[in-house]
Amino acid sequence: MDYRLWSLLDELKSKEYEWVELSHSLNGDSPYWSGIPDGSVELGRVCYDWGNEMLECLIQTFKFPGQFGTHIDFPGHFIKGAALSEKYGAESLMYPLCVIDVREKVARDVHYAVTADDIKEYEAKYGRIPDGAFVALLTDWGKNWPDMDALSGTAEDGSENFPGWSLDALKFIYEERNAAANGHEALDTDASAEAAKAGDLACERYVLAKGKLQIEVLDNLDKVAPAGALLIAAWPRIEGATGMPVRVFAITPR
Repeated sequence: MDYRLWSLLDELKSKEYEWVELSHSLNGDSPYWSGIPDGSVELGRVCYDWGNEMLECLIQTFKFPGQFGTHIDFPGHFIKGAALSEKYGAESLMYPLCVIDVREKVARDVHYAVTADDIKEYEAKYGRIPDGAFVALLTDWGKNWPDMDALSGTAEDGSENFPGWSLDALKFIYEERNAAANGHEALDTDASAEAAKAGDLACERYVLAKGKLQIEVLDNLDKVAPAGALLIAAWPRIEGATGMPVRVFAITPR
């Protein structure tokens, strides 16, 4: 028998590595996109209670939209007829993780959209983005959870104001590099100013049209090494889903 994986797990649980939660905890009051109808979330409703003669146990039901909290988007979310959840197997649950830190630029400009030059600066420090990588954008926007107005950057005039990706940066990681997925702390892929200029979520549409995956509303990216970590994402095996809440964590060198 080959026990190398057991030894590897022991190593990953050693003091050399840290396991970091990257998803937000959810409850019935957690925020979600305002376009989703009221009443779409009902978590933990008791449908079978203690004291039942058939079996002494507790069972609950959970109702939520696919795009709720920290969630994964599949191509069919924006592209009619494109791949949905069942097309992505166990091999889509783990990735090399690259974290692009633009916090200082976001502090100066809330509308900042990461550029291809930002990615190139990252590579100059940490090396080329590996094939099949998950590229995450660190903005500190996750600290706004669970305040929906803060997550949206809602201004007095009702406009949304938050950082995110540019098409330029996404084309670089997917066409110049062979990334598998991208992620961010904000509610949307597109920086709000980029979405306003395009009149659409053009960046998100590009990612999903490429058959790539993305995870939105990430957390704790500041606790992960910029390079060298692994990202693990797990979601229920539900067929036909355009997206689902996802449990995400990183195993990072300390």
